[in-house]
This record gives sequence, structure tokens and C-alpha cells, in this order.
Amino acid sequence: RFTVSATLWQALAGGALIGLASALLLLCNGRIAGVCGIVGGAIRAQGADLTWRLAFCLGLVLTGVLATLLVKNPFDLAALPSTPVLLGAGLVVGFGTRLANGCTSGHGVCGLSRGSPRSLTATLTFMGTAAATVFVMRHCL
Repeated sequence: RFTVSATLWQALAGGALIGLASALLLLCNGRIAGVCGIVGGAIRAQGADLTWRLAFCLGLVLTGVLATLLVKNPFDLAALPSTPVLLGAGLVVGFGTRLANGCTSGHGVCGLSRGSPRSLTATLTFMGTAAATVFVMRHCL
């Protein structure tokens, strides 16, 4: 007999919320929900452009806080690597998002849903690279 775990329901709900937020941003603002572009654009934005970018970023943070309040241990903090590894990984991801002219949310969520061939190529590239990196880190080093 097949049973559905609570983790699966949480993942489905999270995916549905990401899709809904992306669709609402596109419908209401005409903007793609590429988090790296939104955050990067907030650094030099002004006026109304800055307002929606800050609201979006604040929503990301508050959602994590809300998840922490509503669900016991929603994040496995013990699985995090050291701070230098996180900083290095963040720099590499930032470089990759600039190189690909978009990030996982921009290409993987919004681009794929629009049927963009460029986003399909980018998503296959970063997901393949991520899988290879995990394999090397866990099984080779």
C-alpha cells in the first residue's frame, strides 16, 4: 500500500506557493520572479522599483520565519556545511547566475513554465552540475 509522507505534502505545498508567487508577480508587476535579479536589482533601485523588490525579499524572509513558527524543525540546520564553505558556494552560485543571465528561480520556475529553450538549457546545466557536485563531494572526496 502506498502512503504519502508529510514531507511530500510539504514539498507539494511549497512548490505550489512558489508557482503562485511567481504567477502573481508576473501578473501584477509584469516581472519574472528571478530571486538573484530581484535582490541584485534592489542594490541600485529607487522609488517604486525598490519598493516591490524589498517587499519581495521581505516576503522570502518572513515565509522562512513563519515556517519555523508553524512547523517543528522545518530546516535541518545540522546538515549545513561550515561558514567558509557556504560563503564559497554562495560566490560560485552568484558567478553562475551572472554567467547564465538568471538563476534557478528565474530559469527553473519562470523560464520553464514559459517554455523557454534557453531556460531549459540553463536548468539542465545547473541541475546536472549540482548532481555531479554532490556525487563528487559525497563519494569521491
